[in-house]
Amino acid sequence: MQNVVGREIPEEILRLTGKKPFRGTHSCDGKEFRKVGPKTRCVINSDGDKRVASIREVLLKCGIRDGMTLGFHHHFRNGDKVLNLVMQEVHRMGIRDLTICASSLGSQNDEIVSMLDDGTITNIQSSGVRGEIGRAISEGRLKGLAIMRSHGGRVRAIESGGTKVDIAFIGAPTADEYGNLSANGGKANCGVLSYAAVDAQFADKVVAVTDCLVPFPNLPAQISQIYVDYVVVVDEIGDPKKIATGAAKPTSDQRKLLMAQYCTDFVVNTPYFKEGFSYQTGVGGASIASTISLAKIMRERGIHMSFGVGGIAKPMCELLEEGLIHKLVDTQDFDEYAIHSAATNPNHFYITAGEYADPFNKGAYVNKLDFVILAALEVDTHFNCNVVVGSDGIITGAQGGHPDTAAGAKCTIVIAPILQGRIPTICSDVTTVTTPGEDVDVVITDYGIAINPRRADLMEAVKNAGLPLKSIEELRDIAYSIAGVPEKVQFGDRVVGIIEARDGSIMDVVREIRPFRFRD
Repeated sequence: MQNVVGREIPEEILRLTGKKPFRGTHSCDGKEFRKVGPKTRCVINSDGDKRVASIREVLLKCGIRDGMTLGFHHHFRNGDKVLNLVMQEVHRMGIRDLTICASSLGSQNDEIVSMLDDGTITNIQSSGVRGEIGRAISEGRLKGLAIMRSHGGRVRAIESGGTKVDIAFIGAPTADEYGNLSANGGKANCGVLSYAAVDAQFADKVVAVTDCLVPFPNLPAQISQIYVDYVVVVDEIGDPKKIATGAAKPTSDQRKLLMAQYCTDFVVNTPYFKEGFSYQTGVGGASIASTISLAKIMRERGIHMSFGVGGIAKPMCELLEEGLIHKLVDTQDFDEYAIHSAATNPNHFYITAGEYADPFNKGAYVNKLDFVILAALEVDTHFNCNVVVGSDGIITGAQGGHPDTAAGAKCTIVIAPILQGRIPTICSDVTTVTTPGEDVDVVITDYGIAINPRRADLMEAVKNAGLPLKSIEELRDIAYSIAGVPEKVQFGDRVVGIIEARDGSIMDVVREIRPFRFRD
């Protein structure tokens, strides 16, 4: 069955998952649904101490068994140690057929690949998967399905009961004996615990894992004692130095600087650039450069940002300190500077992933965005974006907040060089659709700017701005003239993963890659 972005969704996948093909970003607007509730219990009197001696003991207390779904968050990013600690013990206990429901997975979790092979882990649900886990899924080594969701889509899935988390493990930089958790004040601070909030509220059992036990009450708590069943103290929950990926730095790359300048020139010529505008950007070189150049014009014109939102890095924190931004609302910190800001600046606020981007609540922050600046692996002539599957067919990225912010913002801008290496970024059809073209307004490359024909208002606004405007087809043709028309990836028949839209329908499927064979 074909969905509205033209992708064929096999009937057997629709039957297996009970999902529907994607029908458009706004197909669920105004519909009502009921949130599910977790198991809970009455505690009239206790000694107020929820500590358990070890990961193994807490697994036994939680009733670990085959077929369960375990929840994890990725605020420690490349420095995370909690997931591996838990899964090592699970593996030693011989538990099998588990589903991992993580806010994201990366190369720091590569050691669990062997658990896909031996059947310990049979299903994965995540924003995306980097590293060897992504390769293993693409090679068909996961026995079940990988379901990839946006950050808001993950919250929606858990709240609505589409995914039931049996045991959630929350890495907490500080915790008290009764389960009040904070992301700051410990040995491995991460700034916020936004992605873990939905797990805390909806999982049947919630386990806090910390390496810094503090006196009760640990206030202010980002996650309250009322949600936590057990507290386990371990040696290390993560390495905060590995939260920063190295991407969150100003760039000297002339191509990125050119795209950043195009982006700034576009933004300032739209009607949305005015006192009190709102903004989100990523941590890539071009995105950071565009933020820096935009700040210069904000100073010149006396314009202030009402709020910045999303994953936060040093450049946005510096604008907050300067007074160019009134408030930062934070779901993830990308460097130690942002972690410190979250702990110390009274105008730097923690919000949950649900508040940030859940499409099935009564109002997420993404819906108040004027601008969002995004990246992409591929953009096609329908303005569809791919941020998960590489040009070689390997799962190598994450949806994150890409579809959430694209749907919510008044002006969605994607910055992408016309070539990534020798591979055209602008193409006729993306390998996999992760964000639908109806939600993408502008594509900025080093060879020009394409505006979605749906946005005649934006075309009118910038027509006299001196920008190098081109059609998306012209940009594709430039890419192809430089690098040639790329051969399509050869996939097998088996579906190894699905790209879930924000509303739970199927945007696209990911098929097993065919092994390369030399010709005789």
